[in-house]
Amino acid sequence: MKVLIVEDNKELASGISDYLNGEKYISELAYDVETAREKLSLFTYDCILLDIMLPDGNGMELLNFIRQENISSGVLIISAKDALDDKVNGLERGADDYVTKPFHLPELHARLRAIYRRKKLDGNNLVVFNEIELNTDTMEALINNSLLDVTRKEFDLLLYFVVNKNRVLSRQAIAAHLWGDYTDNLANFDFVYQHVKNLRKKISAAEGVDYIETVYGLGYKFNTSKT
Repeated sequence: MKVLIVEDNKELASGISDYLNGEKYISELAYDVETAREKLSLFTYDCILLDIMLPDGNGMELLNFIRQENISSGVLIISAKDALDDKVNGLERGADDYVTKPFHLPELHARLRAIYRRKKLDGNNLVVFNEIELNTDTMEALINNSLLDVTRKEFDLLLYFVVNKNRVLSRQAIAAHLWGDYTDNLANFDFVYQHVKNLRKKISAAEGVDYIETVYGLGYKFNTSKT
């Protein structure tokens, strides 16, 4: 999961980021509305962790922006203890859930996972397509009911392909989603090619269908019409 943390308390934001990174997520930070708006315009995120009170505006403005731009990210509001109006307004404007300060990081993690399952996986922890089965709890991939020996990045890559099946994904988009926004400034994306190549080789070795195809000049596509 790739998460954008919009929180002006840098110590809290850093603590959340460190925890999520420890869970092998990609987390990006924005300390104000302007930075968050810029990141949301340039990059995609699975979930947004959104504080309401920000130095240059209000998190509700970002919720309006997210809705106007048809951004599909899940949104988890961070609200003050007694801010009932913020919770209600946020949910009415399209937020998926809220957590009240102070909170325990495992609870935050559980709520993010629940949002991701609802938004991206139809509420399930299992993602199944034909002979491919991905368990997002155990991070295990099966091909024809046999365990596929993949790295964590290869698992995340396969999940990203399956969730976005039949869409052309650029190398830049794959890199930013799996490694972070900083990859946008890299000169080349050969490391993406290598990871895709290794994943395809492992799927073929397990006698699975190689649904991943190269779209020359653009990137890759998980083509469900292949058999």
